[in-house]
Amino acid sequence: MVVRKLPDLEVDRLFHALADSTRRDIVVRTIVGEHSVSALAAHYSMSFAAVQKHVAVLERASLVRKEKRGREQIVRANRDAVGKARQLLEEYENIWRQRVDRITDILAEEKEQK
Repeated sequence: MVVRKLPDLEVDRLFHALADSTRRDIVVRTIVGEHSVSALAAHYSMSFAAVQKHVAVLERASLVRKEKRGREQIVRANRDAVGKARQLLEEYENIWRQRVDRITDILAEEKEQK
């Protein structure tokens, strides 16, 4: 189970990074293709520095990787980290499905006893 394999700090960083709509949008854009920080900043009505901060949060969560090419910082998604987030969400979903199944079983047992 991935939920238990990842350190809490790593899980916290993943979900903190994905909790913001701008950061989720940056992840989507960088999954589709590499972008410079300047090109990403052109999509948002915020300062270049603010976009850099969003990219830094994503980088700390390992959701994106940044590399310097000439004068530009190129950002691309880290598909492994995105996959970890997907696995975590699937595992949480499975936990909830098991709980719902158990509640359904309990209600069925009570109905049979009446």
